[in-house]
Amino acid sequence: MTGPRYTPLAASLPATVPFVGPETQERSRGRPFRARLGANESLFGPSPRALAAMQEEARYIWKYGDAQNHDLRAALAGALNVAPENIMVGEGIDGLLGYLVRLLVAPGDAVVTSAGAYPTFNYHVAGFGGVLHKVPYAGNHEDPDALIAKAAEVGAKLVYLANPDNPMGSWHSADRVHAMIEAVPEGTVMVLDEAYVEFAPEGTAPAIDPDDPRVIRFRTFSKAHGMAGARVGYAIAAAPLIASFDKVRNHFGMCRISQAGALASLRDRAWLDEVCAQVAASRERIARIARDNALTALPSATNFVAVDCGADGDFARRVLAELAERDVFVRMPGVAPLDRCIRISAGPDDQLDVLAEELPRALAAARG
Repeated sequence: MTGPRYTPLAASLPATVPFVGPETQERSRGRPFRARLGANESLFGPSPRALAAMQEEARYIWKYGDAQNHDLRAALAGALNVAPENIMVGEGIDGLLGYLVRLLVAPGDAVVTSAGAYPTFNYHVAGFGGVLHKVPYAGNHEDPDALIAKAAEVGAKLVYLANPDNPMGSWHSADRVHAMIEAVPEGTVMVLDEAYVEFAPEGTAPAIDPDDPRVIRFRTFSKAHGMAGARVGYAIAAAPLIASFDKVRNHFGMCRISQAGALASLRDRAWLDEVCAQVAASRERIARIARDNALTALPSATNFVAVDCGADGDFARRVLAELAERDVFVRMPGVAPLDRCIRISAGPDDQLDVLAEELPRALAAARG
């Protein structure tokens, strides 16, 4: 009797989980976290209109969702002043990144990213046999010049940039991103991850011709819209590339409840503005908590703050572990020198009260 006959590529891959979820940690700990400040979710929740729309749509859950995401694509196109043919909706940015890599990256193809940048992108590249080339950050920022130079050197199929950046919260101006797009080598597609763009200062998101074949940008309803559990992301790109997703995507991958919630949320601009204001206030409070503990909060254009613990990665990992012991869930970058920081998601005061109470104790324990 034989078992599954894996492909050589699949057989060569380790079992990998890019992020260990808080629920997994809670099960292993045997108790819940008091403060959930590590997953960059919106602790301020979704639009009440989105909740109402999802509750109403639940009556029709016996139906598959619209395979074309027609209404949501049309609404997004109107909001972004592009054609619906320039929009693809999918199961969060993570799902869409997987489809993109499947479309463009064959075994052995080169892909360029930053050392310490979003690990799920790397996971997809490895899963399809691509060869990752990583360049270091320049200070607390991804380095567009180094990314482009490496892409040209290795003949990359894709070059990835998150703006604003995860995990550091830094950002580049629209002009800087536009200059990077202009420098993209022939045959390379730039992957512009804008998951946090709603939180960023004016002038962060560049104006890009939606039919420019050199770039595909990704956005999500998981962050500012507060719908991480609904798994709704979208891509904006030239129509031929968007159409190519139909070759590989799960056509019925979108839940109709999620589609209804995203459409209602998109129409509730007042709620989005309110959430962004609450996130800005929360970032300021996290910075104050950091200062009160002689730590440095880095400037952030996201719904989290990277806090420099003032030493090396080993010390920051001890701080992280001590916070977890005190029922505070946060995360940290995985690569030096970024790993001198811990990353704290914005949240309401009751969550940050727990952080303010426990951080001094965690630091004291980490220092021994």
